[in-house]
Amino acid sequence: MAELLPGYSPSFKKPSEILRLSRRRSRSEASKAGVSPFSPGDVTKRVPGLRPFSPGPNKGAGVKRRNPFANLENTVCSPVKRRAESVPECASPEPRALVAARPSCWELGSPSPQPPQFNSVEDVIWGDPLADPLVKTESPEKPATACETPKGSVTFPADWSLKTRLLFTSSQSFSWADHLKAQEEAQGLVMHCRATAVSLPHSIQEPKLSTELRCAFQQSLVHWVHPSFPWVQLFPRIGIDRKMVGKNSPWSHDESLQQVIMSEWALSFTSLYNLLKAKLCPYFYVCTYQFTVLFRAAGLAGSDVITAVMSPTTRGLREAMKNEGITFTQPLVEEDPSKKQKNSEANSQGDITPKKENGNTETDEVSDESDEDESFSWLEEMGVEDKIKKPDSISIKLRKEKNEVKLDHKPESVVLVKGTNTFTLLNFLINCKSIVAAAGPQAGLPPTLLSPVAFRGATMQTLKARSVNVKTQVRSGYKDQFSLEITGPIMPHSLHSLTMLLQSAQRGSFSAGFYSHDPTAVFNTPIHPQAAKEISADLQNCGLHPSTVEQLSQVNQLGKLSLRHLELSDYRYTWKS
Repeated sequence: MAELLPGYSPSFKKPSEILRLSRRRSRSEASKAGVSPFSPGDVTKRVPGLRPFSPGPNKGAGVKRRNPFANLENTVCSPVKRRAESVPECASPEPRALVAARPSCWELGSPSPQPPQFNSVEDVIWGDPLADPLVKTESPEKPATACETPKGSVTFPADWSLKTRLLFTSSQSFSWADHLKAQEEAQGLVMHCRATAVSLPHSIQEPKLSTELRCAFQQSLVHWVHPSFPWVQLFPRIGIDRKMVGKNSPWSHDESLQQVIMSEWALSFTSLYNLLKAKLCPYFYVCTYQFTVLFRAAGLAGSDVITAVMSPTTRGLREAMKNEGITFTQPLVEEDPSKKQKNSEANSQGDITPKKENGNTETDEVSDESDEDESFSWLEEMGVEDKIKKPDSISIKLRKEKNEVKLDHKPESVVLVKGTNTFTLLNFLINCKSIVAAAGPQAGLPPTLLSPVAFRGATMQTLKARSVNVKTQVRSGYKDQFSLEITGPIMPHSLHSLTMLLQSAQRGSFSAGFYSHDPTAVFNTPIHPQAAKEISADLQNCGLHPSTVEQLSQVNQLGKLSLRHLELSDYRYTWKS
């Protein structure tokens, strides 16, 4: 065929001949320049787009063979180059020196990266995909989370979640917390009832000989509960049906007994709210088998009014609250963008009327109905309203409620009630039959009331404390490790009081692991009010230590998380949530 067609050249069928000519050309060029015939380093310097050769022995081969099927399009945007761009730095086979020398497009203040410059077709074909300056070589540093303080702080943020277990560990012994004397135990109970504030020294050399420390430890373990049935677990109430199976509950099938128990519970609940309103009780919890409610006095969590936080909730519960006239907000639910735009336009036009906190008022319902009418008005204008089937009102309502149902039993379903609406919530909970289980192990059992101070019908109880000494293996042998375990319904004031005691007793060094009741972690959600003034003066008679009141008065910082780990080193705290 070559003889018939003079312009035809079957050279592509003989790559060895092409390589031989290429080597001869490279040797001739090298001899003219007065250098060795071939050197991988020299070729890299002479042709910047060439890939470096492997460190294996050179068997006389010249430059790397050119791909005869390559062209400009499929080389610049080749799959190899795309894969190289997606390969992270840790998986790159390129030396770190080359990566560090190349400019990174993540550096702040650096000019925008320029596209690679190719001087010839070979530069494009032989170009190293990893030499592209657009390739991302370094990942940006992750911003430090707000939940960690690397430098430490003299205090730690308030945690409004209920704890079920605390585990403190230290290199110093916790033997001082064991086997309290009868006099020390009695003195600690009296100190709690009289709200005696204890000021301990900065460091205690002999904690076991300090009677004041041991009495203060007993004082920090006291809390008040209603109702009280020693054979029944009253906290937590959510998800404990299996543990309560087989327990004797005479009220579950006796309606008259249920009425007596519920009437006493209503009196205790009302007594607690009156103490809260008078600022003689800082806060209390209402624990049902479905949700938990935290009532806080005015001045706590940065709010100048009484607040109540409820979680988790369901759409049915929220609808029942709206029907009772309870105004509330959902802090973790983002507002509808269309409504947000309408509100901003109304505010810009001078409408400063405060918006009600509950989402569906009568005006909102009217506006929603008008929006529905407007959405189908264009069908009437076109004259096809009879030919197209419009969704009925039930379908429209279900579509709107779909997003609300998705929030059920999730942290985002948390509800916030403020001011006088908390009293309406009190009456709603007293008269609501659904807060008491109708069947199952918890049938007929009223919600658990937890408070740091005494109230009508309450029972004094103490947290359980147990110290353990273990030996941990280190390089040189074994080292003594001491731990203190606290179990029970641990409220925020107990957590702060215990850390203050351990700070002095353990010489400013310990670590702690916290086990929270998950449904209550969302109670740390900030409510964004104006800061209250003269908080300490108003709450000086609430029964808590002044430093504890100061901590609980701060605006929430943990969001919908809770403290998981706390460490004290050289009298400075670091924490994780």
